[in-house]
Amino acid sequence: MSVIRALFVYPVKSCGAIALDQAQLETQGLAWDRHWMVVDANGRFVSQREYASMARIVPVFAQDGVQLSMDGVSGGLHLPFAPRGDEARVQATVWGDTFEALDEGDEAAHWFTRALGVPVRLVRFAHDVTRLASKKWTLDQDAPTQFADGFPILVTSESSLAELNARLAAKGAPALPMSRFRPNIVVDGGEAFDEDFIDTLSIEDEDGGEAVVLRFVKPCARCPITTIDQLSGERDAQWPAEPLDTLQTFRADARVDGGLTFGQNATVLAGAGKRLAVGAQAQWEYRFE
Repeated sequence: MSVIRALFVYPVKSCGAIALDQAQLETQGLAWDRHWMVVDANGRFVSQREYASMARIVPVFAQDGVQLSMDGVSGGLHLPFAPRGDEARVQATVWGDTFEALDEGDEAAHWFTRALGVPVRLVRFAHDVTRLASKKWTLDQDAPTQFADGFPILVTSESSLAELNARLAAKGAPALPMSRFRPNIVVDGGEAFDEDFIDTLSIEDEDGGEAVVLRFVKPCARCPITTIDQLSGERDAQWPAEPLDTLQTFRADARVDGGLTFGQNATVLAGAGKRLAVGAQAQWEYRFE
């Protein structure tokens, strides 16, 4: 048995998180997760890999949308939930996927350009576009996602973080918070890295019914974003390559070509339209291969 300890959404890809007590689950993931994305002149997404300061762009839910702010940037930016209806349709690219998105206009472009110091624009996911996760991993399932790197949901484990932090402590490095791994769902219970062997995770809904079922489909290979403090947008001067240096010693995974894995990408098998809550009980189903 496990427990949901935290829920996060990231309305703008690679910007700050919103921690939630409850979250609406949709087929493409948690509601409003990676619904907006910053792109360059070619429509390709930009992220903390290039601009670590994106971590300092803070979103909050307002009554009818998302409000963004960043220390040192005058004014904020309001992103309404409802599209205006007159947005230009543009080509946007996330890794190997190119598809149509909606340009959010000059005001948003100017705000993000000031925030990052480079010419960029902001796009939102179009309601009539379907982007599917890789069938190599989802097999028979059509798993839609929006601007996430590849999958609808990312699940991490507090037990696994505790094991990683114990290894960091053994070499004198500071403990790291879960925010470094930018999960959607954080679970507690079980042994460290039990998620490597999980097939499905069943989560009770807010009424206590086991209405939500997630399938773990691909270990999450971690990138240099994990080395960026998600509050300051900077790397630790003494330990600039952590946690990747430590993960290299025990988390290289042949399933993802030797990538250093932490957490599991998941798809939604059942329960779209339900609400998840922190504190909800969850049950693993193991996969034996």
